[in-house]
Amino acid sequence: MAGSQMQLHRRERTYSRSHSPYQIQVERLLAEADIRVGGSRPWDIIVHDDRFYPRVLSQGSLGLGESYMDGDWDAEALDEMLCRLIGARMEERVRGLTMVWDSVRAHLVNLQAKRRSFAVGRRHYDLGNDLYRAMLGPRMIYSCGYWRNADGSDIDDLNDAQEAKLDLVCRKLGLQPGQRVLDIGCGWGGALRYAVERYGVSAVGVTISREQADYAQDLCRGWPIEIRLQDYRDLNERFDRIFSIGMFEHVGVRNYREYFEVARRCLSEQGLFLLHSIGNDESVTHTDPWIERYIFPNSMLPSPSQVSKALEGLFVIEDWHNFGADYDRTLRAWRDNIECAWPTLDERYDYRFRRMWRYYLAVSMAVFRCRRAQLWQLVLSPHGVPGGYIAPR
Repeated sequence: MAGSQMQLHRRERTYSRSHSPYQIQVERLLAEADIRVGGSRPWDIIVHDDRFYPRVLSQGSLGLGESYMDGDWDAEALDEMLCRLIGARMEERVRGLTMVWDSVRAHLVNLQAKRRSFAVGRRHYDLGNDLYRAMLGPRMIYSCGYWRNADGSDIDDLNDAQEAKLDLVCRKLGLQPGQRVLDIGCGWGGALRYAVERYGVSAVGVTISREQADYAQDLCRGWPIEIRLQDYRDLNERFDRIFSIGMFEHVGVRNYREYFEVARRCLSEQGLFLLHSIGNDESVTHTDPWIERYIFPNSMLPSPSQVSKALEGLFVIEDWHNFGADYDRTLRAWRDNIECAWPTLDERYDYRFRRMWRYYLAVSMAVFRCRRAQLWQLVLSPHGVPGGYIAPR
């Protein structure tokens, strides 16, 4: 372990003998979420460095996440601690200047413009296929599993839940042999490979990640699948069915209308389009500052009103399915996988990176556990399915 990492790992508590005004204020805020500093419950926190207090007050969620990455504090049950903070809407009480600037910037700049579209690929999805393989499992599906039949059935692990999700997508689209299918944001190609192998379709997938594209091309070699490193806005050809799983979170509210226009011009008149996306209960224009800086640059979660307004006049909403509670279980499985795998992974995933990744998964679990974020699957048709659409579950 490098010297700087050793210092983080061995950092001793530096409490002052008398509590500072910063500490008093932070402890009062934490108490509103039933979290104690130095308490004995799993969701209580241990503070290792007093700089934690002013960082949180001045920087809000960015300071909270960065101070965890730096080893300033710990919690045995990090996900539960964050769930209590988020459930108490503490981010509304302590916003920090970064959040104010992010809000202003989102109003002034199209953060998801075409010239910026490859940034999230370079900074997140290109981190390393070894990291994602260890976390996601053999199918490399980086989206919520479908755990509906998990209790008392054959579905008892992440791989089965992901296969159930992929099959749900295919059944909702009514895939048939000979159809041509488009995957907008195809990731590592697992969903396309499943659809082609099980349902006899041919397919095209587009991604903005070089690492994903290379992996997907290898995975799909020998099958009627074309993988492209391409922005979705450059698509202009017809498909019988379209799906997009876990990509819409990178589109941005300023581009929602264009996104649905692209899908509409690429979909046959009798086709179906399935949109699988994380959703937000409230309309926003940007994401959390810590997530923006360290995980998903230029991302944001859509609200129901933002989605419905953007597709108005282009599609009929045949089905809107919410299984957001399943994401907590999916994320816990990813966490268990990656925690077991750290000793085998490359040294470039150093101590601070691992704390960053642990925080990312924990805050994601918390958001879904307290139902502040949702997971939606929408089935859309150009003109409405004659006689009505019957939604598989």
